[in-house]
Amino acid sequence: MAYEYERIHVRLDRGVCFATLDNPPINLITLDLYRELALFAAEVEADDEVRAVVLKSANKDFFLAHFDVEAILAFPTDAPAERAPDLNDYHVMCERLRTMPKATICQIEGRVGGGGSELALSCDMRFGVKGRTVICQMEVPLGILPGGTGTQRLPRQIGRGRALEVILGGDDIDAKTAFAWGYLNRIFKRKEIEPFVTALAHRIASFPADAIRRAKAAVDAAELPLHEGLVEEAYQFQELLRTEGAQANMRRFLEIGGQTRKGELAVGRLAGRLGER
Repeated sequence: MAYEYERIHVRLDRGVCFATLDNPPINLITLDLYRELALFAAEVEADDEVRAVVLKSANKDFFLAHFDVEAILAFPTDAPAERAPDLNDYHVMCERLRTMPKATICQIEGRVGGGGSELALSCDMRFGVKGRTVICQMEVPLGILPGGTGTQRLPRQIGRGRALEVILGGDDIDAKTAFAWGYLNRIFKRKEIEPFVTALAHRIASFPADAIRRAKAAVDAAELPLHEGLVEEAYQFQELLRTEGAQANMRRFLEIGGQTRKGELAVGRLAGRLGER
């Protein structure tokens, strides 16, 4: 894969794609950055060597500010609005981040708003910094609404009432509140976030690709009715059971101390050893 972009700096390391967003001065989602984000999402989705993706920013004050309002003002409005049968391009990009067969992680050290927040919500995990990370869906004050998946993602992530507070209030939500509401997985001191996210991404990327892909698919089936979700979980389990990676790692688990008192008292660390090359 080439990963040749002007506003996204890509580094590949041991199955992890680190993508640093860099569009000064505030990481505004201009049309140029948006096009690169869409191309990047498609490219990394197709890269079989990548098992985890980390999105972060070169600007510690801004992860992604929001979509360019000047660009939105130029959207055509001369014809009546229609209910299109297909997703628009921004929705497609966000869905690609949500459904690609690899972990997608956002390292949000500063502000994230509007379409940037919607992109972050589309990823699998979001981590923030105490006293630094700020979320804001500022569309309603502008007379519009979050049109890049936000009205659908936020209620699913933090609940209807809180989503409406975020969307209708259009005000800043601090890191502590975002964490308490479930928007952020965890919050850290500034010096702690990079080592944690990097270690987590490398840990995930060290495990069998089939297990990552099918576990994520099974979790996504939780949006189905429970019976259908359980059927999908059972199917994905049976598929994985037949893979070489599962058979080898289960045997290795037993060899290095799994199902012993000592091993089970530190099973998280033991599981991490299964990714050792």
